[in-house]
Amino acid sequence: MPLSSQQIQEQAYACGFEIAGVTQAAPHADFARFAAWSQSGKAAGMQYLTDHRAAKRADPRSLLPEAQSIICLGKLYNTDRPLSTEHADPSQGWISRYAWGLDYHDLLRPPLEALVRQLTELNGAPFHSKICIDTAPLLERSYARAAGLGWIGKNTCLIHQQHGSWFFLAEILVDLPLAPDHPLPDRCGTCTRCIQACPTAAIVPNPAGGFEIDARLCISCLTIEERGPIPSPLASLQGRHIFGCDICQDVCPWNWHAHRNQADLTTEPGFRAQIFAPALSDLALLSEEDFRRLFRRTPIWRARYEGFLRNVAVAMGNSGRAELREPLARLTAHHSNLVSKTAQVALAHLETSLNQSE
Repeated sequence: MPLSSQQIQEQAYACGFEIAGVTQAAPHADFARFAAWSQSGKAAGMQYLTDHRAAKRADPRSLLPEAQSIICLGKLYNTDRPLSTEHADPSQGWISRYAWGLDYHDLLRPPLEALVRQLTELNGAPFHSKICIDTAPLLERSYARAAGLGWIGKNTCLIHQQHGSWFFLAEILVDLPLAPDHPLPDRCGTCTRCIQACPTAAIVPNPAGGFEIDARLCISCLTIEERGPIPSPLASLQGRHIFGCDICQDVCPWNWHAHRNQADLTTEPGFRAQIFAPALSDLALLSEEDFRRLFRRTPIWRARYEGFLRNVAVAMGNSGRAELREPLARLTAHHSNLVSKTAQVALAHLETSLNQSE
């Protein structure tokens, strides 16, 4: 007798996941929308979304040819720490909520492997499977929605009615014929708070209806994926964000009363959690070795040393704080051309704002 959705959910909860569901391992209608989005240039410089891997997203069986079902899972990373909209000291940078500790790829793999072992025991026989964590070419939000984990909001995040949108998503492709769960209705209604709150207007209408993200405008993409200078009009709207941006989730009503973990699940014994709103003046002093020591095992590592200091320089330029003039001026002499050039522009921006406030 095949595993039931209830059995899979019970085992998923036991392994530490808050939401779980099943859908078929078959092509999804959203692929056409994804292809149109990526071909329109809205993927910005994220080549892993537009190169040869893009076509693989048309069918999950490109990852596991014998796959029949997809087990979709969500791991809550929300805690009782403040939202970016509740903490507004311009002398402190802001790091996106998901990056406050260990890299989620490392966090999710052990419980996913444990879940496969548990399901194998329940199934009574081994089966073929493939674990996917974000980096696999899979339309994970689309399949998560099909599996009943939530709906996709106007900000393109998967939203769960009780838990909100603060989830790491993961999938297990299996060659088992599992009964699929049912999608949930869209509950965003006429709310447009995320669209109105986005500083760079990155949430744009989709030609096919609904909304999508223009990554060329998205602060998260600019601070993490962009390797060159951030265009001045967008840099001035970046505020104090130095890695990622949570604004569209912070203002979402479904997150206001969402369940929160009692413990910080992004850390492990012996690992010091990163400060979520670090002093910009301290970050300006980071050496490359400091950056490696602090962030090597965290998502922040993806921004790289130069990109991170570039972001810090932009945030100092946007701060309007006179005490940041000196550390920002030091960055104008940084050995990295990207950092020094960004700091020069940011310093000029800071001086202008200080003069206007006098």
